[in-house]
Amino acid sequence: SGGLGESHSLFLPLSSYFCFVSCSFHTQIRPSSLSVPAFQPSTPIPERLEAVQRYIRELQYNHTGTQFFEIKKSRPLTGLMDLAKEMTKEALPIKCLEAVILGIYLTNNMTTLDRFPISFKTHFSGNYFRHIVLGVNFGGRYGALGISRREELMYKAPVFRTLSELIFDFEEAYRRCWHTLKKVKLGHCVSHDPHSVEQIEWKHSILDLDKLTREDFRKELERHARDMRLKIGKGTGPPSPTKDRKKDVSSPQRGQASPHRRNSRGDRRPSGEKKPADSKAMPDLNGYQIRV
Repeated sequence: SGGLGESHSLFLPLSSYFCFVSCSFHTQIRPSSLSVPAFQPSTPIPERLEAVQRYIRELQYNHTGTQFFEIKKSRPLTGLMDLAKEMTKEALPIKCLEAVILGIYLTNNMTTLDRFPISFKTHFSGNYFRHIVLGVNFGGRYGALGISRREELMYKAPVFRTLSELIFDFEEAYRRCWHTLKKVKLGHCVSHDPHSVEQIEWKHSILDLDKLTREDFRKELERHARDMRLKIGKGTGPPSPTKDRKKDVSSPQRGQASPHRRNSRGDRRPSGEKKPADSKAMPDLNGYQIRV
């Protein structure tokens, strides 16, 4: 039920949240009962990822239709990490974009883990839907962290040998929900420095499945995986510059380099792709809703 999102923007004061939810949705609120995962140095990365995912899951998916945290994807990483810290204090239900920010925050100390955003656009019953997860790569195995209304569209253990295997697994999960995957957007690796003033590169590669054969789709996914490895190998990935100013940093506007792939953070959308009608009111969050 429902389409891409609400046509209006509501930011409910946190002080009003408890009455709102308990009266309207009968949701049990537990602002101080959840503990942020803490690990011993010897704890294996896969076990840490499972604990992080459990924490995200225990926050619960936000079904209220009200956004509790305003996320601007153009903010520098340090600002997003401050917001993630606030999420852990409030312990309110979250949606998929908030889960990605929280996943980055909770894995910052896992320096051998590569993290990168993966966005999906699907079609179902005349409507388009958007979703985002945090892709991870540890020891050459891919997985994902996140939250969704559907269990199969969130956590993926780091067991996939290639990036394409991971994406194809998500595609099959969508198919079981009667959704057709239309586009995949892949970002570059996120810095482990919580004080970085750089922006997250959300969509280095944009893959339109209507314009790609199955084999071309696989090749583009593996090309993106190689790009990430090369960027880290050359030292152009994490770590990055630390915070030296308070204001957010906006990336410059640049031209489009390729119909499928982006070479810089500042590239704009392809000319044929329009933003959702409510993107001005809710630029970052309302588009990411999956209702099946």
